[in-house]
Amino acid sequence: MKILVCAKQVPNTNEVKIDPVKGTLIRDGVESILNPDDANALEEALKLKDKYQDVTVTVVSMGPPQAETMLRECLAMGADEAILVSGREFGGSDTWATSNAISSALAKVGAFDILFAGRQAIDGDTAQVGPQIAEKLGIPQITYVQSFELKGDEVVVQRQLEDGYEVVSAKMPCLLTTIKELNKPRYMTMKGIYDAYEKDITVWGFHDLDVPQEKVGLKASPTKVFRSFTPEPKGAGVMLNGSAREQVTQLMGSLKEKHII
Repeated sequence: MKILVCAKQVPNTNEVKIDPVKGTLIRDGVESILNPDDANALEEALKLKDKYQDVTVTVVSMGPPQAETMLRECLAMGADEAILVSGREFGGSDTWATSNAISSALAKVGAFDILFAGRQAIDGDTAQVGPQIAEKLGIPQITYVQSFELKGDEVVVQRQLEDGYEVVSAKMPCLLTTIKELNKPRYMTMKGIYDAYEKDITVWGFHDLDVPQEKVGLKASPTKVFRSFTPEPKGAGVMLNGSAREQVTQLMGSLKEKHII
């Protein structure tokens, strides 16, 4: 069984700051990490590798050369191979252009059984790239997977909804996007870290893929981020003191004063 995993290196959003003038992310000095939802995708692939024989797990990512560090982490967790799609031609790609590049890379990898991807990346929160890749590869897709089971040539999953879940099945090959409720990603092992640096990471540039320039990069991206900003902090709240009746009286008086009631 051949399993592919899409992963992305993202800035740690706990440390991200916004340039107040340019309205863009300040990435200098910010730690880069494996996107959390992608870690769940990788873990589910590795669980299949643990359970069944003859399972290979290949991680595919698109990003700058430093994304190799994140791919080494994936190898250290247990992935067999890693592929990085990297080049200036891909710079500035939005979700549509990104999915064009990655789907071309996945087509070059060849036939596979399951493609796992995280629900969304924490630096964009669009949840669009995975479904777009599935559409371009012409395979079934199931998003927001919170439970997974393999039955013959089918996958049976619980797909999370706002008020519960639905059970959905699909024939392989298919794409599944995962959420944090699916599993708990494993830690790297010392042996895994050592082995990860003994392996080669395959790097594919623009000319290695069968994708035209007019479908990747900033100029090919139909969507643009107009501005990013940090919301203004809200004013301090008002604490009401006294008994419950006294607090209600204070609240009603304040609401009437502001002509809310």
